[in-house]
Amino acid sequence: MKTRTLAIALALTLAACGQPNDTQAQDGVFAENRVVPGDALAMKSSFAPVVRTAAPAVVNISARGVQQVRDPFWGIPGQRQTGSVGSGVIVRSTGVVVTNNHVIAGMQQIRVTLNDRREFNARVVLADERSDIAVLQLEGVNERLPTLNIDDREEQQIGDLVLAIGNPFGVGQTVTNGIISALNRTETGISDSGSFIQTDAAINPGNSGGALVDMDGDLIGINTAIFSRSGSSSGVGFAVPASMVKRVVDSAVGGATAVVRPWLGVKGEAVSAEIARSLDMDRPQGLVVTEVWPNGPGARAGLRVGDVITAVDGAEINDQGGLNFRVGTRAPNETVAVSVLRDGRSQTLNARVQPLPGEASTDNATVVRSGVLAGAQVLALNPALADSLGGDPFASGVIVGGVQRGSYAHRVGLQGGDIILTVNGRAVTSVQQLADVGRGSELTINRRGQRISGVIR
Repeated sequence: MKTRTLAIALALTLAACGQPNDTQAQDGVFAENRVVPGDALAMKSSFAPVVRTAAPAVVNISARGVQQVRDPFWGIPGQRQTGSVGSGVIVRSTGVVVTNNHVIAGMQQIRVTLNDRREFNARVVLADERSDIAVLQLEGVNERLPTLNIDDREEQQIGDLVLAIGNPFGVGQTVTNGIISALNRTETGISDSGSFIQTDAAINPGNSGGALVDMDGDLIGINTAIFSRSGSSSGVGFAVPASMVKRVVDSAVGGATAVVRPWLGVKGEAVSAEIARSLDMDRPQGLVVTEVWPNGPGARAGLRVGDVITAVDGAEINDQGGLNFRVGTRAPNETVAVSVLRDGRSQTLNARVQPLPGEASTDNATVVRSGVLAGAQVLALNPALADSLGGDPFASGVIVGGVQRGSYAHRVGLQGGDIILTVNGRAVTSVQQLADVGRGSELTINRRGQRISGVIR
């Protein structure tokens, strides 16, 4: 089975994950229709009708791949067979399946088993690493397959009943139930642009890519990760919200090979209790704008430094990750309503979100030919490139794409991924500034978020 563990406060094992908006239907009809079971008979009601609707569209996925390895003692190259077991959901009757990217990443053969035991080979149509969502196409489908409706209306509330359906530990399709424990979870370490649904429905390795469904039998999320010390469910699971799932599926069905994420062109910091008091706010909520990209979508909409963004399209915003997620679920050139607090007054600005400026490809990297940085493959940062590398789109500097072995740059300790910020105290904004850098120069770099300065000897 293929699982992935990240160190946070606990181990984050990829096998389930999350969605937003706990404010949209607070006072609406949808909220009024929710009732707590009133008697013992109601408590004994069965989830079977929901399962009958949803289960036929949930599939098991078995993937196989070959990994290139090198013998640690002799250094002889070789190959190793790898495998992965996970889950998926049929979202188009023609055999379009959505799953987690980490279930099929690096795999060459993908086999999908339906609930009725029929098996199909599948090919990857689109794999989006940042959302951990991949879209597959089953091969040889000659009839309409059962599907789950993607419900991206975001009417869920904390406490709603949900079912998780998947293939835990590869034992076969399994259904567990629980509630939505939280919405809009962003500080999880799973993704810098994710906003997850948290659930206590039991989710384990192998559930990755499976369905989180509501009591209407609709797909509201794709199970992606869990917090766990043991690697098994401890009641803290996360699902990618249906709004992001639909965005990736629509991109794939529309013929795209990658998900183009637009941006608002603003950067900010979460409103703390101290900031809230200084702004005379009732509570800490929102994102204080600290930077606005010149002539970007936010600037053209009238956003300013000091504005507090409180919501986008009615969905509450509390940090940069939440803003990135909310804007990222929109297609380029769509208009979003940005609610802001300015000078103590609330107002709404309409912004047309657009793709990040610049080129995300590293194909045009330049090799430094002279000086002590000779042998470094470098490229000036732009918002699209920085974002594609998982960095800050507002970052400036020159990124090192690679270093030739034995070169001067290799000897002085430069590494791929380093961002060169300054030379002799002067900000570096172009590749040309790195030509003929000599010994004795002071270099400041950003290496995996850590700022390092030193004199080149």
